Amino acid sequence: MLSITVKIVQYTIDAPRIIAVASKTSLSRKPLDRLIDISNEEVDVWIRETYRRMHFSPWEHASYTFIIDGLSRIASHQLVRHRHASYTQMSHRYTEGYLKTMALEASKIAGIKCEGTKADIYKCYSRVLEETVKSRRVLEVASIGYVPPLGFKHEKLVLWAEHVTMSTSLYYKYLSEGVRREDARYVIPDSVRTRITVTMNARELIQVFLPLRLCTKAQWEIRFIAWRLWGELMTIHPQLWRYAGPSCVFRENTQREWPVELEKYLKGEVKFTIPRCPELVENKAIQKCLLAGMKA
Repeated sequence: MLSITVKIVQYTIDAPRIIAVASKTSLSRKPLDRLIDISNEEVDVWIRETYRRMHFSPWEHASYTFIIDGLSRIASHQLVRHRHASYTQMSHRYTEGYLKTMALEASKIAGIKCEGTKADIYKCYSRVLEETVKSRRVLEVASIGYVPPLGFKHEKLVLWAEHVTMSTSLYYKYLSEGVRREDARYVIPDSVRTRITVTMNARELIQVFLPLRLCTKAQWEIRFIAWRLWGELMTIHPQLWRYAGPSCVFRENTQREWPVELEKYLKGEVKFTIPRCPELVENKAIQKCLLAGMKA
């Protein structure tokens, strides 16, 4: 029902080594050839050194491009607040790709094949979507074109599904009457699905995006996206991203002599020493809060 995917499509291949060399460059007096000739063990030492000295500018030399598909415009509006990033988002005019799939499913349920002129097809889409509102499958159909608010109880979720389906019906009614797409879309709710390509450097990810958006205080949808992005990062460069985490973990790791892997905090193998997290959660409650943040 959620159907949101996060996929890294391009990245700085040798990011751990580049970050380590950049970190080492700032302190070492060794010749260039000896700076670049760095072992895997030394790479990890210099990555951890960036935490110890709160020196994250070396992370700016690596970047990651990822595509998020099926998120709502509510979540994408939060995402683009991260200003040290580049974005290319699906035009709202072409959001109809999701809405058309929704209309086709509604026509299939109604046993009606929408055909004829464009106006005829749009009028048919409007009619079958309006009929779907009365069916037991309204939530299933609505979730094709929109992200369902998982915090709603069943009754509220059904009311939401009826509302967005009726809005989509009205959208197609306007199109059938010759209203331009850019005007008809004014009736589409913000929970409509979209797609966005994002490029962020590693510093923005490690120091800003992940600490803010992995946190339980973040809105559930962007938190869902952030945890899946972290999973993608871990499959590519675990040497870098095993120390990443929400703000509590980031604060703790910059206070310690050396950073600790997120997995150890999650399992309770390592205790938090900070009196409270940046969101003012007291020490004794941080680990429980951390685990809660993993749930959408």
